[in-house]
Amino acid sequence: MKLYFATNNIHKLKEVQEVVGDSFQIESMRSLGINEDIPEDKQTLEGNALQKARFLYDRTGESCFADDTGLEVDALNGAPGVYSARYAGEAKNSLDNMALLLKNMSGIQNRKARFRTVIALILDGKEYLFEGIVNGTITEEPRGTAGFGYDPLFVPDGYSTTFAEMDSEAKNAISHRGRAVEKLAAFLLKR
Repeated sequence: MKLYFATNNIHKLKEVQEVVGDSFQIESMRSLGINEDIPEDKQTLEGNALQKARFLYDRTGESCFADDTGLEVDALNGAPGVYSARYAGEAKNSLDNMALLLKNMSGIQNRKARFRTVIALILDGKEYLFEGIVNGTITEEPRGTAGFGYDPLFVPDGYSTTFAEMDSEAKNAISHRGRAVEKLAAFLLKR
């Protein structure tokens, strides 16, 4: 089955394809000739995921899905949250985002955080939501070179390594996006 993912982020596309394996062929918006950035101006992850999925569905009529992910840090009242990708500005620079997060966490003992992903699926015109959460802690400095985004700063509960120190298979087995994508895939396989 072919599914269109309302993203042109190659890292997300690769992660999702690794999780679903051969069961589905995941295509980006670029494969449909859509290269523009989708607005993300809602106040919740659910709202942004739906906004992105509707954007692609309205333009193509193809069944599709989108995700939005936020890093929610306890000591920062859930920030950066829905603004995770743009935390340090509209350039969406991961290094700047991590530097700002570490600056804002300076001297804070409570390092608890969670990654949360919400996937919005539009299938035959109907909308569905799937959520994946992983709890963990924020490190004092970046560790590892794999992954993307805040992965070098996040150690999932029960582990001593950051997501960026794990190989993709280990990360996808426990990650927020992996958990949400597994729910999406299970739902689609039942249909």
